[in-house]
Amino acid sequence: MTRLADCLRALTGWRRLLAAILLGAVSSTAFPPFYFFPALLLGLAALELLLDGAPTARAAAVTGWGFFFGQFLIGLHWIAYPFMVDSAAHLWQLPFAVTLMPAGLGLFGALACGMAAYLRARGAARHVLLAVCIAATEWLRGHIFTGFPWNLPAYAWGAVPEVMQGAALFGAYGLSLLTLLLGVSLGDFARRRVMLPAAMLLIFAVLWGFGLLRLAAPNTYVPGVSLRLVQPNIPQAEMHGGFLPRNWQRLTSLTQRPGNPTHIIWPESAAAFQLARSQEALAGIAQLTAGRASLLTGTVRLDAQGAYNSLYLFGPGGQTLGIYDKSHLVPFGEYLPLAPLLSRLGFSKLTVGQTGFVAGDGPRAYSVPGAPPLTPLICYEAIFPGAVPRASGRPGWLVNVTDDSWFGPWAGPNQHLLIARMRAIEEGLPMARAANTGISAMIDARGGIVASLGLNQGGVVDSGLPQALPPTPYARFGDLGFAIILLASVFATVLLSLRRR
Repeated sequence: MTRLADCLRALTGWRRLLAAILLGAVSSTAFPPFYFFPALLLGLAALELLLDGAPTARAAAVTGWGFFFGQFLIGLHWIAYPFMVDSAAHLWQLPFAVTLMPAGLGLFGALACGMAAYLRARGAARHVLLAVCIAATEWLRGHIFTGFPWNLPAYAWGAVPEVMQGAALFGAYGLSLLTLLLGVSLGDFARRRVMLPAAMLLIFAVLWGFGLLRLAAPNTYVPGVSLRLVQPNIPQAEMHGGFLPRNWQRLTSLTQRPGNPTHIIWPESAAAFQLARSQEALAGIAQLTAGRASLLTGTVRLDAQGAYNSLYLFGPGGQTLGIYDKSHLVPFGEYLPLAPLLSRLGFSKLTVGQTGFVAGDGPRAYSVPGAPPLTPLICYEAIFPGAVPRASGRPGWLVNVTDDSWFGPWAGPNQHLLIARMRAIEEGLPMARAANTGISAMIDARGGIVASLGLNQGGVVDSGLPQALPPTPYARFGDLGFAIILLASVFATVLLSLRRR
């Protein structure tokens, strides 16, 4: 191990950059669909050794950029699939998307590693400082330019649900910081120093024990609630035009399968037309909800302000209970940033229509008959920690409707599902997830999958509604736990530096 560490530290120039890119690419296998969590930890340890050999802050920044460019290049390769749906219009944009997006996200890693090198800490303080800088830039990645907190370091624990429970204490960002501290500290084993990595391993042993106890409690279910999540499995290229009658028939046929669901959930854009203006469709929903059933469905809504990606809530007999308009829209997917400039260059948004969607007011709790209040999250909105509103009252469950056919047939949908599970853990709330082509799932309040239907299958998921847990520390205090760990780590860096001097 010492010999390998010396080899990494000795690399210079393009060799160091190439090694960083390759190590970052390998580290991406920690995320779904591989779930090989040691890859991220060992990758971070190797990155720390590469940075140890970087002579300047600029060289460290280039090395950090290479590592995270490689990680995002492989981890987000599914970004290519949306550009293949309408290849005549968008295929030419594909090379830009699959290279420029990882390159841009890699700049956050460059900033972190460059800053850590510029501050010139030594010994154990250097490891802590590096983890703090990366964690801070990961938080920035999740917030600036509308945010994109996909494949945060915390999500590397997808194969270890016990450790994932740590998100209930301090959220995905806090768990990410601890994961970074563990990973970068492992490089000390190559230097025959064990204090910091041993301390971090002890912390994660405690987290694992906490998670083990949390998962040992059995689920209880809300009385009288029987959910049906409908997965029509309609390819994205067949969502519109002459396929609409067939798609509607598929939705209604699946909904009418034997059983007595009290709450039916269709996915995002299940009604890929203006549902509110189709009397025939509304009459069909009234028939499907005759008696005591309610139905939630994604659809398009138009008003004087523009078009919205919406979720309609229908009560028994087709009565409209509420309409939620998606508030966190996907750049380039649902609207075109810098539209006047980019449209002149030939760029356009990926979804159907010339104009972008209008953003709604934000998530809130909605009442439905026979069940606790719910908060909807449409597709992309589920990737943001803290997306559940605090001011409007805590819901009893989350409803995530999505169309993951945009994300390809493999890695993207699995990553999106894991992220949704993390939201349930953070909030202590169950989540009903209806996805057009999968993966539809009933997720309990500890992030466990109660029932599911796999990718590219048509069918339904029938399940009870697990009870919500009492508000978690994260549900009560949000990212305060992350901030405390971050500040404590900064304080530890200062103390370790002073002690070394």
